[in-house]
Amino acid sequence: MNQKPRLSKKIAAIAESATLKVDSKAKELKAAGRPVISYAAGEPDFPTPEHIVDAARAALDDPANFRYTAAAGLPELREAIAAKTARDSWLTLPASQFIVTNGGKQAVYQAFQVLIDPGDEVIVPAPYWTTYPEAIELPGGVPVPVFAGADQGYKVTVDQLQEALTERTKVLLFVSPSNPTGAVYSPEETKAIGEWALRNNLWVVTDEIYQNLTYDGVKATSIVAAVPELADRTILVNGVAKTYAMTGWRLGWMGGPADVMKGAANLQSHLTSNINNIAQRAAIAALTGPQEPIEEMRQAFDRRRKLIVAELSKVPGFVCPTPEGAFYAYVDVTGVLGREIKGQTPTSSLELADLILTEAEVAAVPGEAFGRSGYLRFSYALGDEPLIEGIQRIQQLLS
Repeated sequence: MNQKPRLSKKIAAIAESATLKVDSKAKELKAAGRPVISYAAGEPDFPTPEHIVDAARAALDDPANFRYTAAAGLPELREAIAAKTARDSWLTLPASQFIVTNGGKQAVYQAFQVLIDPGDEVIVPAPYWTTYPEAIELPGGVPVPVFAGADQGYKVTVDQLQEALTERTKVLLFVSPSNPTGAVYSPEETKAIGEWALRNNLWVVTDEIYQNLTYDGVKATSIVAAVPELADRTILVNGVAKTYAMTGWRLGWMGGPADVMKGAANLQSHLTSNINNIAQRAAIAALTGPQEPIEEMRQAFDRRRKLIVAELSKVPGFVCPTPEGAFYAYVDVTGVLGREIKGQTPTSSLELADLILTEAEVAAVPGEAFGRSGYLRFSYALGDEPLIEGIQRIQQLLS
């Protein structure tokens, strides 16, 4: 009798999140007593601001929060999300056209589930966050990476997008500020890309999770603000995780045209039902409460950004463009590959990352996780002291 596969083909094809894998390995080494410093996880090291935590505590005293609520989210939270979107993305949508999700990751998943049929192509600017290709492939879509290196500031051009366009292209993914690079598209660059998508009748999925973490006076321009005509063909993804130091609260959202959001709400009603009500109450406080703690965190990230770029740039063979957003430094390490280090000669960023973890006890995520070898991602969302110590270990190893 033939043995049936234990897993479906779709699930068996999913790759483990490389960022979580590296972070998990670093934590295992720490637990074993190794003094590992990890730059792997994209997670603020700050506590969630107190007024947000207080709102969650108060929510525990209301039995209404112990029951099922609307699958698409609490009405008060959806109103707060609509107001935040109008303020920061310059897009006015009714609260009914937003859906609250278990983090931005679920919103990304649902966006592609509602748009993609088998064989549809999605143009994905690279380097890209590890989850995007997996979320595209699950409904049968085909991710089409378009790569921009350090020489382009990690930003793709309209000409590159045009080269990737085929009759099967349905969606453009647009992310600014970027994970993993921290790159922020200028208003002019955003407008040019948005107008190209509009001319070609494409849908746009825009991930704006880092839109409030920018530096040097730079502002993240939403693609629907740059090209308002795109609003009827755009799904916006966002959440409280990064800006408000709420990664563990698992609270994100998606917004877009009414018919598409209805489809996403139907999917969510069967997938997860409503999101944790305590987290929703906390998110209301985050979006409507004092923003001073948020600005303090942003300023701390800015200080660390300048420090990590300056120190990484001292490593022979490292090229580190200055990121304008998020909390990542993305380093071109091709100048190190092929050199003998501690008796080893790494030929890929994966091998180099493993060597650095083994010899310097420093964890960074290799470029293979984001679409192409030759790069390392360093999150500077960790304390100032470990941030500088870890880079100094790398300097000693590679100098």
